[in-house]
Amino acid sequence: MTARVLVVDDQAVVRDGLVLLLGLLPDIEVVGSAADGEAALRVVAGERPDVVLMDLRMPRMDGVEATRRIRAEFPDTQVVVLTTYTDDESVFAALRAGARGFLTKSADAEEIARAVATVMNGDAQLDPGVQRRLLNTVAALPGTPPPPPPPAPADGVSEAPPDGLTPREAEVLRLIARGLSNAEIAAHLFIGEATVKTHINNLFAKVRVRDRAQAVAYAYRTGLADPREG
Repeated sequence: MTARVLVVDDQAVVRDGLVLLLGLLPDIEVVGSAADGEAALRVVAGERPDVVLMDLRMPRMDGVEATRRIRAEFPDTQVVVLTTYTDDESVFAALRAGARGFLTKSADAEEIARAVATVMNGDAQLDPGVQRRLLNTVAALPGTPPPPPPPAPADGVSEAPPDGLTPREAEVLRLIARGLSNAEIAAHLFIGEATVKTHINNLFAKVRVRDRAQAVAYAYRTGLADPREG
């Protein structure tokens, strides 16, 4: 399915470059561009894009407020933040506003296309460095217990994963925590991408999470993944 994308950035050279880059990618149709949040809202109202690539620091209306307004008024439109700012304040503000993706402007075309496809499927896509810092911040909150060490093998047999996860589901979860996409997980495990999606749906239901970010937090909390990996 072709993703209809709006590009929002106050720097004309960046905005035009993204429009040109995305226009060369299969399965993406650029439906417009905007230089600030106010203009973005007008384009979203008229074009109803599937995904908005949103800068954060812009005049008149910044990306956080624009994201909040878009998610409130046009819930079928997803937002992926694409910015040079990765400080905790910017990350948390964007995610609280409803952004489903967060990438830095060092991302290449493949990463941007993957993020667009991921958020359209209802999942979250975070830059791996942002994801690790976000989870480390959560882990450091008062009252949050440290993650237990990974279970040690006993008599050569590994302890079963928690919450009824199968060994394969646990392995898929570890690869999600490392930032791999469904296609990359499929290649890593030599299985089909449809099988990966089935494993993800099953493990999400078993551990009661809604998206990849929550799944990664669960993996770190239970010791199934190490935040130093990735």
